[in-house]
Amino acid sequence: MASLVARQLGALRRDALSLSARMLSTGLTNAATEDHEPRFLDAVGMYFDRAAKYSSASEETLKHIRSTDCVLSVSFPVEKDGKTVMIKGYRSQHSRHRLPCKGGIRFSSEVDLQEVKALAALMTYKCAVVDVPFGGGKGGIMINPKDWTEAELERITRRFTLELCQKNFIGPGVDVPAPDVGTGAREMGWIADTYRNFHPQDVSGAACVTGKSLSLGGVRGRTEATGLGVYYGIREFLSFPEVQQKINHHGKVEGSTVIIQGFGNVGYWAAKFFEANGAKVIGIIEHDVAAYNKNGINVEELSQWRSEHGSFAGYSGVQIVETPMALLEAECDILVPAALERQIGLRNAHKIKAKLVGEAANGPVTPGADEVLRKNGTIIVPDLLLNAGGVCVSYFEWAKNLSHLRFGRMNKRWDERSKAQLLTLVEGNAGRPLSEVERRELIHGAEEHELVYSGLEDTMIVACNETRQTANAKDIDYRTAAMTNSINKIAASLAGSGSIFTHT
Repeated sequence: MASLVARQLGALRRDALSLSARMLSTGLTNAATEDHEPRFLDAVGMYFDRAAKYSSASEETLKHIRSTDCVLSVSFPVEKDGKTVMIKGYRSQHSRHRLPCKGGIRFSSEVDLQEVKALAALMTYKCAVVDVPFGGGKGGIMINPKDWTEAELERITRRFTLELCQKNFIGPGVDVPAPDVGTGAREMGWIADTYRNFHPQDVSGAACVTGKSLSLGGVRGRTEATGLGVYYGIREFLSFPEVQQKINHHGKVEGSTVIIQGFGNVGYWAAKFFEANGAKVIGIIEHDVAAYNKNGINVEELSQWRSEHGSFAGYSGVQIVETPMALLEAECDILVPAALERQIGLRNAHKIKAKLVGEAANGPVTPGADEVLRKNGTIIVPDLLLNAGGVCVSYFEWAKNLSHLRFGRMNKRWDERSKAQLLTLVEGNAGRPLSEVERRELIHGAEEHELVYSGLEDTMIVACNETRQTANAKDIDYRTAAMTNSINKIAASLAGSGSIFTHT
């Protein structure tokens, strides 16, 4: 591997020198070198247009589905170090064919209007493809959370929530945010508390946001949901004979080599589930450095090291790669981009050696790169299907908050008694008596997180198989097939509801 990484680093340096020379000779800026790649919003539109011709929707319906319903853009002042800083925030509701709208809120200095609209559109298609009855939404605040104290972040979050309340862009039946890049359960708790103060008599107010801590009405299994959904989705695609034949793979997660880009919530949990099910996680890529071990990385140890030291650097159990993006191009069975959008583009798509790319992030592969990868025989499991685990379990949390009832509370003991009675009958008529440990395992009633895992697994299995069927029937790639299914489901919903403007 040392020689491989050395060759990759050398190639990257040569590419960088060549690029720098071209930039100097032409006067191009770094941003301008990417002009041949579409913006994120345009890329989502291109994927939609590619699938639209395989759908059964009319031209007028396609126009309706493709367009964004409404966008909120706000600015508000926040004091920092004795100075007033203007904060910019956005919330996009792409489609309200189903309510509420659903989508995360991210804190990032890269947030802009087109990114939020693109993510909201993806949420619409994502919810449809996994049969979650939400429209698509997304929000963002243009800040780097590392530049602000916890108290300042709380003021910003609560002020943004106030703007959402005043403009009717949040509510259990209107629009339900969730965590995204730069946010987590802490921020969701601030949002829920602010909404509750604005609507003190709304008994279902906890359902105004998902991804909350358990003490505030969260659901067990939500934190790891997206990473678990990534594992389930890739496991299903590896089981398809046509995928095994195309990429010459044995068809099991066990024994597969995995490289993951991004070690946030999604990347960490995806790595944990792959490792727990027998895969070798040989590479993990972060923004500053990457970690590599051909024999497999101990995911939990590496995570603890980074928590204590702020970086992978110095951890003795791996080889540190100083140019992290080089590891995207290393040999592996499964590559999981779990960071940000546009990580694989025309600049590096031809160098990707992974047999299967699983899009755990939103939009990590540009349309041009998508075409290159497919021509090279790489299987791509698309983002709108693969990373839907988060919104699926958010749906469970929302339903829990509306019902005011923890999953399993009504039936757990009943199930255990029924199993115990059946087991006693079987023991009395056949075979040896069971040990106490064996007996407890067999009669165990499902806990909330086990029910959530079961619901997520069933959702991903069904959606993956629907995508496979459409791809095989129409002879199209999996991204186009998933988008086609999504368009058809949304179109059916719109047709079923009719229109108040229909002439009779």
